[in-house]
Parts: sequence; C-alpha cells; structure tokens
Amino acid sequence: MTGLIVGIVLTLAADIPVHGHRGARFYYPDNTIKAFEYAIDHGADWIELDLWATKDNALVVIHDPAVDLKVCRGPADHPQVIRTMNLEAVRQWDCGARANSSFPKQIAAPGSKIPLFDEVLALASRGSFRFNVEIKSDPARPELAPSPDKYAPLVIDAIRKRKLEDRVMIQSFDWRLLHATEKIDPRIPRSALFPSRDHNREMNYVDIAKEANVKMVSVHYNTVTSEKVLQAHAAGIKVIAWTANEPEVWEKLVAAKVDEIITDDPAGLVAWLKSRGLHQ
Repeated sequence: MTGLIVGIVLTLAADIPVHGHRGARFYYPDNTIKAFEYAIDHGADWIELDLWATKDNALVVIHDPAVDLKVCRGPADHPQVIRTMNLEAVRQWDCGARANSSFPKQIAAPGSKIPLFDEVLALASRGSFRFNVEIKSDPARPELAPSPDKYAPLVIDAIRKRKLEDRVMIQSFDWRLLHATEKIDPRIPRSALFPSRDHNREMNYVDIAKEANVKMVSVHYNTVTSEKVLQAHAAGIKVIAWTANEPEVWEKLVAAKVDEIITDDPAGLVAWLKSRGLHQ
C-alpha cells in the first residue's frame, strides 16, 4: 500500500518548466549566444530573450533600449540607443566584453556581438527547448521602437521564417504588442508581463489576463500568493513567475503552485526541481 501511495504522489507531482532568463545571466553576459547555449546545455525548457528593433528594423537581442557601458564595449564612450543605429552600427558593439559585477559567477564572453533574433532562433537545432520572446517597448517613449502594428509583423515573420510557431511564446510589458501579435497569429501563446511602469496599480492575475486578452501572465515573484494563483487557475490562466534566483524563493513559488519559473540560474533551478521530483 505504501508503494502505491508513493507512486500516486509521484504521478501527480507537477513538472515545472524552467525559463533561462536572458539565457543564463548567473554564468554569462545576458542575451549572448554563450548564455543561451549554457541554458540549453543545462536543461532549460525555455530560453527567455529580449527584442529591440534597429533604425533599419532589424530585430536584435538585447535587454535595454541603449547599450550598457557596464558590460558592453564599442565605438562610442556613451550609451547609444538601439533604435537610432542601423544594424551595421549595432553589430560593432561587444556586449560580452565585461562580466556583470552583480553576478559574481558570471564569466565575460568577449567577442559577443549583439545577436540578431534570427541567430538566436537558429539555436533551435540544439534541442527541443522553446523560446520565450519578450518584445521590448515603452509606450511613454514611442521613439524607442516601431509602432505595435509595424513591430508585431517583424517578430511573427522572423518566427515563421524558422517555422518555430509551435516552439515560441511572446510576452511583453506593452500589452498593445500582445493584441497586435494576436491579430496576426492567435495560435502563438502570449503572456502579459506585470507589473510595469504603466500598470503599477494593484491588479489580480485574472484582471491582468482580461485586460491583455491572454491566457498566461508573467508576474514578478514577489507579487505571488497562493490565493492569486488559485484564482488564476480557476479562470484557466497559467502563472509564470519572474525572476526567481534563490532556493527559498523557489520553495515559496512551488508552494503557491505557479506553473513555470523564470530564473537567471537555470542550471541551479533545474537541479533543485529534480531533487524534488518536479522536473524530468
């Protein structure tokens, strides 16, 4: 009887997918090919990446709207905005040149040009992992990105070119982009990131999903409670928590029954979940 009970418990244990935030920021400069490869090689189910568009509408993978001189080295001694540069100019920047001092284990990856979105999507052949694509934009600063009706087709076309529609999800703090991508291809899952500067009011996860017209929400881990997750699940909404890096936080998120976790330490989280029978 005891063996039967254990078997039932193991069968019912949820497998919690792991998203490598910006690849694996604990170990390599974020949004570099090295960081993505590390996450893939250490069992991440998803690699999470950030998109901005250049002046000539090339999609490049970088988190901030301008190059960060703390980690990037290039032709200028001041930050340059991605949207003001053409692709040729963007590719002159090395954003693996310096390790980020906020992550003591991080190793510099010199020679890491800011990747094209297509270069990251080309990593698909390395495994069965999927791509969590965050489309970056700031409604308060429209000069930083194309308008949603022009931005969304660039992203969807790049995904379709690689025939990766079934291995991609899209998330954004700018929910206009979620509406715009839905119009083009409603089959691609979308998740509303929260909170943001434009949505800093208190909202439960169901209200977020309704406003963004999505079935997933990507929420900061410190907003998570069991009650909010239960309410979301009752409404058929999946909850993804970001960006959780410590075991004590992972413990709380698992207890709250979140569906998936985004982390800078995918290797650590995969190992931690496996030790609890929560990851294959």
